Amino acid sequence: MSQLSQQQCEACTPEAPQASEEEIATYRRDIPDWEVVERDGIPQLERAFSFRNFQQALDFTNRVGALAEEAGHHPALLTEWGKVTVTWWSHKIKGLHKNDFVMAARTDEAAD
Repeated sequence: MSQLSQQQCEACTPEAPQASEEEIATYRRDIPDWEVVERDGIPQLERAFSFRNFQQALDFTNRVGALAEEAGHHPALLTEWGKVTVTWWSHKIKGLHKNDFVMAARTDEAAD
């Protein structure tokens, strides 16, 4: 269990600052399997998880969905046969916030 996954998500407003490069580097130590990707100029955290079949992928998708609802912070989820791609970013600030890293760490735990 990572230290990051135990932290609380905070309410994110459009004025909230995006995570700095230094913060991103620090947070990524707890989630080394995640990549920072950029889409339409927006940095996002992304990771693909592999499963033996569609049912396992769907079950994982539902676990991540429940975590997202509980935190009030929602990812993009692409569920395929044997694979789920999870992408976290903070829509309100069009970038990465500490919440995204917290939720990525919780997503890793949901996969275990």
